[in-house]
Amino acid sequence: MKHCIYMFLFLFMFGCVTQKTDVKTAGFDEQLHKPAADYSSGSIWQAASTGITEDFKARRQGDIITIVISEVASASKEAKTDTKRGSTVNAGIPNFMGLETVGLLKNNIGDLSKLINASVDSEFQGSGSTSRKENLYATISARVVDVIPNGNLMIEGRRNVKVNNEEQEIVLEGIVRPRDIAADNTVNSIYVADAKIRYSGRGIISDRQSPGWLMNIVDKLWPF
Repeated sequence: MKHCIYMFLFLFMFGCVTQKTDVKTAGFDEQLHKPAADYSSGSIWQAASTGITEDFKARRQGDIITIVISEVASASKEAKTDTKRGSTVNAGIPNFMGLETVGLLKNNIGDLSKLINASVDSEFQGSGSTSRKENLYATISARVVDVIPNGNLMIEGRRNVKVNNEEQEIVLEGIVRPRDIAADNTVNSIYVADAKIRYSGRGIISDRQSPGWLMNIVDKLWPF
């Protein structure tokens, strides 16, 4: 029996072993190759050639563009409610065809002039407020992955920095208009349409900033 338990523990520990590998992103695997020169038309000018007066702005698929991320988001909301309602109801039949003095009605029903006497008071007060502020500043170079028919550029960029097993990653995706690109081939992130910016970290420091798995389970199951 002990041998079976030891064997089970060994297999369990062996199954928990993981192998860490570095996975290349799509940016490294989808590099565009320069097309071969074709002089069959008799001209030395090629479609991939750069003009003498042409600037260095990104305009074709595979070109590099620098995005200056400057995101500042701030929002606040406050609400207050104060309501009050009061009502009083009095109902009675002082005179009812002289029967109010008859012993049968008087003894069994009571005083007909005070059949109903009720009052209701309702009061409610509520207030709440919320606020949120976020700042993100970074610079990342992105690649033009496609040029859509209206001339806008679809861009995608990744930056991964790893120091002492602490990894920080910035991922940016979006669409840029050529007119928003500055002369130095940079564009502010506020001009990126459908922008998706993700800044995340992995490592010992990031793990220490989040509760353990058991505490997460307790928080989800705790009913109070």
